[in-house]
Amino acid sequence: MNRTLAHFQDTFIQALYHGSATGVAAQPGFAVYRNTVFKGCVDALCDNFPSVERLVGRDWLADVAGRCTRQYPPPDARLIAYGETFADYLAPFACANGLTYLADVARLDWLWLQAFCAEQAPALDVAELAGMTASDLARCTLQPRRSARWQWFAEHPVYTLWHHNRLAQPLPEHIAWHGEGVLLVGDVEGVGWQALTEGACAFLDACANGHDLDRASALALQAEPGLDFNALLGSLLGAQALAPLSLPR
Repeated sequence: MNRTLAHFQDTFIQALYHGSATGVAAQPGFAVYRNTVFKGCVDALCDNFPSVERLVGRDWLADVAGRCTRQYPPPDARLIAYGETFADYLAPFACANGLTYLADVARLDWLWLQAFCAEQAPALDVAELAGMTASDLARCTLQPRRSARWQWFAEHPVYTLWHHNRLAQPLPEHIAWHGEGVLLVGDVEGVGWQALTEGACAFLDACANGHDLDRASALALQAEPGLDFNALLGSLLGAQALAPLSLPR
């Protein structure tokens, strides 16, 4: 790219997002184009966080999204990838309105997008485990699939709040206000999700960090004594959250 073109593009983007009364911004019709681009960005943020929108309404979310867009324009032309830092930006506005859980709901909407857009890769087939001894299993490494996302939310029942709003369902009359975890796995048919315990999230964290099954299990038990590993592995296999085995050499 020649310097003249690069300079024009830089100037154009600067005028578009930060305003200017000179140069290209002074041309007739630029304000219309600028407003159209802004509206597209705001609409993308609202559409990328549907659970948040259902909790606070389109107008409130669009107002915060508009402020965010002016300060942090999208770094990528693919607007489905816009909003990585939106939960952090949203947090002070949400807290000021007593919605202390809202930023975590936004984080879960973002995890859904990541799972949806992730590269597809094979899942662990239970047949790979056939014939392996307990010692073999303890030394092997289980890796989450590239399309798997998970997180433990210690302060709020985020999964309950997110799940019902994502499906446009009424919230339960009584919600136990404690931490919740979630697993999301993207596949060719969409994104599946389920609740996870704290120990299960710690287990997946350990696996993602390259620990073998023995060490990952120990870390999970530190987070949640009494965790049922048979039930956990069955749940993860059923969700197709794990990649094919990585055996020690």
